[in-house]
Amino acid sequence: MKKVYLLFFCWLAIGAVHAQAPHTQGNYELAARFSPEKLKKMIFSTSVDAHWLKKSDRFWYEYETTEGKNWYIVNPATKSKTKLFDNDRLAAEITKVVKDPFDGQHLDISNMKFLEDENTIEFKVKSSQDILKKDWEEIKSKNKNAKDSLEKKTFVFRYNINSQVLTEIEDPEEEAKRLAWANISPDSSKVVFARHHNLYWMDKENFLKAVKDEKDSTIVEHQLTTDGEKDYSYGGSTRGEDNVEEEKNKDKRKRASILWAENSQQFILTRSDAREVKDLWVIHNTRDPRPTLETYKYAMPGEKEQPIAELHHYSFDNETFSKLDVATFKDQTIGLWSKDTPASNRDDDFKPVKWLGDTDYFYFSITSRDLKRIDICRWNIKEGKKEVIVEERSNTYIEIQKPEIFNNGTEMIHWSERDGWGHYYLYGTDGNLKRQLTAGPFHSESVIRVDEKARTLYFTANGREKGEDPYYEHLYKVSINGGAVTLLNPGDYNHSVSMNDKGNFFVNNFSRVNTVPASTLYDNMGRKVMDLETADLSSLFAAGYQFPQPYQVKADDGITDLYGVMYLPFDFDSTKSYPIIQYVYPGPQTEAVNKSFGRSMDRIDRLAQFGFVVVTIGNRGGHPGRSKWYHNYGYGNLRDYGLADKKAAVEQLADRHAFIDKSRVGIHGHSGGGFMSTAAMLVYPDFFKVAVSSAGNHENNIYNRWWSEKHHGVKEIVTPKGDTTFVYQIERNPDLAKNLKGRLLLVTGDVDNNVHPANTIRMANALIKANKRFDFIILPGQRHGFGDMTEYFFWKMGDYYVQHLLGDNTPPPVDMLEIQREKALTK
Repeated sequence: MKKVYLLFFCWLAIGAVHAQAPHTQGNYELAARFSPEKLKKMIFSTSVDAHWLKKSDRFWYEYETTEGKNWYIVNPATKSKTKLFDNDRLAAEITKVVKDPFDGQHLDISNMKFLEDENTIEFKVKSSQDILKKDWEEIKSKNKNAKDSLEKKTFVFRYNINSQVLTEIEDPEEEAKRLAWANISPDSSKVVFARHHNLYWMDKENFLKAVKDEKDSTIVEHQLTTDGEKDYSYGGSTRGEDNVEEEKNKDKRKRASILWAENSQQFILTRSDAREVKDLWVIHNTRDPRPTLETYKYAMPGEKEQPIAELHHYSFDNETFSKLDVATFKDQTIGLWSKDTPASNRDDDFKPVKWLGDTDYFYFSITSRDLKRIDICRWNIKEGKKEVIVEERSNTYIEIQKPEIFNNGTEMIHWSERDGWGHYYLYGTDGNLKRQLTAGPFHSESVIRVDEKARTLYFTANGREKGEDPYYEHLYKVSINGGAVTLLNPGDYNHSVSMNDKGNFFVNNFSRVNTVPASTLYDNMGRKVMDLETADLSSLFAAGYQFPQPYQVKADDGITDLYGVMYLPFDFDSTKSYPIIQYVYPGPQTEAVNKSFGRSMDRIDRLAQFGFVVVTIGNRGGHPGRSKWYHNYGYGNLRDYGLADKKAAVEQLADRHAFIDKSRVGIHGHSGGGFMSTAAMLVYPDFFKVAVSSAGNHENNIYNRWWSEKHHGVKEIVTPKGDTTFVYQIERNPDLAKNLKGRLLLVTGDVDNNVHPANTIRMANALIKANKRFDFIILPGQRHGFGDMTEYFFWKMGDYYVQHLLGDNTPPPVDMLEIQREKALTK
């Protein structure tokens, strides 16, 4: 009998061990195989970045594959693509000068550009030779114990692609970092900058002195304003500096955000009076030797104290600085537009920032605080008055684009969602509506080029081609005189384009999440001129990579189509059962659903390799690239609006695929996704079981006013006395802390000055008061994106899901072995 009891208890003990054994082990090795550092060695160029030349239709680009990097020049007229130079020959010539060994397959040159003759290129090469930094004397004067401050010597070369002659030149002194403070006029005769919160200017002669030696005592500066002060400055923002850095840099020249007139005799700028806006702080706990404070102005939703926007104009002709009378709405914002920097990439050394307009007018927008009223205006310089061209009004928030002014300033192309879809309208600049240029249930996205001579608008749009994912963008053209819209780059892919200034050729880059990216050259009639490149993903596929799967489901209303992507483990077995994780971002300004092949895989492809099905899906109220109804669905309900659609998507996918276990549902998001993933755990606590929520704006009442009031709404109230006040109320995640049932990991950086750490700390506070178990990680010294701790965060996230979704309770080693191996490989 004793033997029977002994066997019985042994059987119970063995059963208990089996019951506690992990259901599935996390596949750390497979996740480690696709780290960002390893992906750099497997994914090279995926698109052609066309640098169009000025004097012809030619363009150049660089493209890298597993064979190395090459530089090409393309002539559309002859349908030819040739190498800019012989890599081996150029490497040999560089080696002779630099004294470091170079070869053609590993040719590392940077900052390449064509010079004006369009036969000579200029580029830089770093050597192994150590030299003292240029600011060594300044460093030494501040810290006598400073060690030698060395940097690698940079060589600058010019190479004639016809004669194949290489020439070393002096390193141009107009380095970007030395010029960062200078706002240079279109004719290069003047430079405007800010110092001590006021505006100054200097002429070209003195500017060249400053470039050589910024402390030259003979430099003559002319002061334009005297009333600037902290938080009511004419200069740039110090946001991102702690108080120590701000004090250290207070005497330096800073860039002034001015826009120039074409004739260089006038400029405009906006000035913000933020003196009454309340302060916010983060503490740099890891600074040496003492923690430091970072103080900055931060306007929160519903608060009375908001920045006051002003518009200023200066004329060098009559030396007058004027504050312009543009007051329209309380707490209004003023938007200034600059003239087009060509959408095509060109090798211009200097691109002056000019105002939209001419010497008689400049154009700007005025937006009410509740964003339900926007006026498109111009300032009549001769008469000194504001002229309203277009008034946009809506019961929800309004969005606009920069108008296109053409035909000697008499016509304007204006973008509006007034009929429920984003479309283009032709106006006279006198405010007269001439015609609607695009119409129908699709979204016009952006102007690529306006061909004034042919009176043709080239623009991108999505949702027009039947049978495609409505998010896929294409290039179209339409006559400004009216007529049908013409598709220029067909194909069931997401397309991005680069068009030359004349608008007669464009480079078309295209892919889906499940295709190899490719690039072609087209003319403006939609005819393919030639193929350019197909990305080399051979090393990626050799490592075991497999494309994800796009899918389509219905929203919670059973009507609206939603589009997503499913990422499976690369060792996927359809006979097994997998937990599912949703990677979420609620929008409303975008959705975290890839449409093209991309390099960023941490939260999707790579996370799946631990042993999960990872999915992304859009939701009503998300992406602005659909109807305004879709985009504004969550207006007034910023916490809960997307959650039902996320839940419905998982349910439909589980019904379709037996390998999805909907009893084990995880969710992850960052920023707005951190907010949404926690909300999902609290609104549907029996459905979502595990969340990793990073940098979440859990209390949008303490997030920034512009985003929160825009997407949730703020009520403007005019009292009987004529005073205007604003009322803001919103649901917060901490209000539902008592609902938590599953496992929740909260993560934040301690110096996040975008989504303040208080958002996560308040969420933690509410959970503690509700007597809930949860986990909390603070990443020291990290801003909103987690910086150099991103990899650490990834593995902690992986650990959390492996333990709580896979049931793998095997304690991982204390050391992050995967990161250690990665660092060893990159040294």
